[in-house]
Amino acid sequence: MTQHQPLTALGLMSGTSLDGIDAAVIESDGERLLQFGAVASVPYDPDFRQRLRDCLGQDADAPGVADVATELTLRHVEVVGRLLDDNGLSPEDIDLIGFHGHTTVHRPDQRLTVQIGDPALLAAKTGINVVGDFRLNDVAKGGQGAPFASLYHLAMTSELEKPLAVLNVGGVANVTWIGQGGSAENPEILAFDTGPGNALIDDWVREAIGRPMDEGGRLARGGTLDQDVLLALLHNPYFAKTPPKSLDRDDFADAIQSVSGLSAEDGAATLSAFSVAAIVHGQEHFPEPAKRWLVCGGGRLNGTLMELMTRSLGTPVDPIEAVDLNGDALEAQAFAFLAIRSFYGMPLSLPGTTGAPRPLNGGILYES
Repeated sequence: MTQHQPLTALGLMSGTSLDGIDAAVIESDGERLLQFGAVASVPYDPDFRQRLRDCLGQDADAPGVADVATELTLRHVEVVGRLLDDNGLSPEDIDLIGFHGHTTVHRPDQRLTVQIGDPALLAAKTGINVVGDFRLNDVAKGGQGAPFASLYHLAMTSELEKPLAVLNVGGVANVTWIGQGGSAENPEILAFDTGPGNALIDDWVREAIGRPMDEGGRLARGGTLDQDVLLALLHNPYFAKTPPKSLDRDDFADAIQSVSGLSAEDGAATLSAFSVAAIVHGQEHFPEPAKRWLVCGGGRLNGTLMELMTRSLGTPVDPIEAVDLNGDALEAQAFAFLAIRSFYGMPLSLPGTTGAPRPLNGGILYES
């Protein structure tokens, strides 16, 4: 494989959990991770979080979405400026920004995925070249367009024993299984969305008690699982599909209705068990069992979810920090890494990660 000049990239991520913006700097040649740099995380205020939530399911040209997209972009500009200032960096120190935007619609069966945000505006305001629109080419060619961090998971675990599963529990949960074989050009890798992650739990807790999330899983820990509701939820046809497969954040939104007759605690316990049961079911698709699970995303901070996974998976389950990686920065680091790969014309997705027909490059470069 061609050796490329290392670049310094700043990745930006606004995830399905609607928490806020994560930013992270890495140095890489698109294959090797050479250095981890500064990180930042800026939460959304409740008002903007609600306005962003109101955009879910809406196309970019729907009424009001353009205004939110512009504000979202300007908030990303502020995060970039803050990260640079806080770490004594200037725009000249960054070769590329990897800008994901915020997913409002994901319908790969219709060859449609929408990430709002304006990469051209971001480039103009920061003075740094921006790679955006990462998922469009994959979806246009018939891929799922998700999960999209899998090649970063491969790079960051290159020295670890395989087979290994990297589980990201955000609003949606997705897993990357990495086998022992393969090569850099053709790795043994499989990735897909397992089912709901935190989104259902967050939405239920907000509806039931007016809080944004089940902090640490404490509400669920005080509840009792409703087995009948759980079994009904697991009959969703998504679980009968084989990978490649992916989800929109609200594909399981009807599950909230299923727990509406339960107490706040029992509803949280049942939806937490549902997320974990979907993950456990997902491992049936692995070519061979994972020796270890590494968990990233906000779900790794939910003690109830982690305990349920440890009991149910029957193999070591650790937060990603157990291998000295930063679980808060990982998704942003992934899009910094993908920006470099995009710049060099390297694949961002593979048949095993999104169901793409062949290894596909993607992303669009917006010059500052």
